[in-house]
Amino acid sequence: MAKFSLFGHNQPARLAEADSVVVIGLGRFGSSLALELMASGTEVLGIDGDEEIVQAHNRLLTHVVRADSTKEETLRQLSVPEFSSAVVAIGGDIQANILTASLLLKLGIPNIWAKAVSDPHGEILRQIGVSHVIYPEKDMGKRVAHLVRGVMQDYIEIDENFALVKTSPPKEIIGVPLGQSSVRTIHGVTVTAFHRPGDGWSYTTLDTRLEADDVILIAGDVRKVEAFSRLT
Repeated sequence: MAKFSLFGHNQPARLAEADSVVVIGLGRFGSSLALELMASGTEVLGIDGDEEIVQAHNRLLTHVVRADSTKEETLRQLSVPEFSSAVVAIGGDIQANILTASLLLKLGIPNIWAKAVSDPHGEILRQIGVSHVIYPEKDMGKRVAHLVRGVMQDYIEIDENFALVKTSPPKEIIGVPLGQSSVRTIHGVTVTAFHRPGDGWSYTTLDTRLEADDVILIAGDVRKVEAFSRLT
């Protein structure tokens, strides 16, 4: 019989029936993810092998369990096969990360997200069938590098060569209807939305006239959105 300690007000089987996610590994990344899911109204079953970490998350998550996620029997007893989404956030033990992901695939979880700490690690996860491989440290490092190098307020890489950037509008397009500014033709980017103090965010139209205090979202090729963000 598998052994684990469970904190929570309902059985995991009932939790799995709701809009819920199982997060395995409650380190910095897993904890942040699980708490954000809770804040958005999603119920979370958190699993970790460290007693102190489990105790620290008691009452913060719908359920939190001290258990060995590399044991199939344990996952079955926790009703993990009944969840439609699972996140493997284990980072310190690559073997446990891969074995846990493999067991989730075997149990038929439809949506599996797994953290990778390196490119070879991520390649192994893909080879065993994990469709969503994430690189939290690598992705954050790339994001900060772009922010440090430019004058962007935020940077999100959508794909390898496409990004969404939050920045200030350059002088050349202030007061000019976007349809007449030829931003896409000249700079190869699209101004998708803007934020005006006191008014909040709005989608742009061809008639939108940007003001100096606005903040804009631009989308396009990574190099082109970076170059556009540096215009004054």
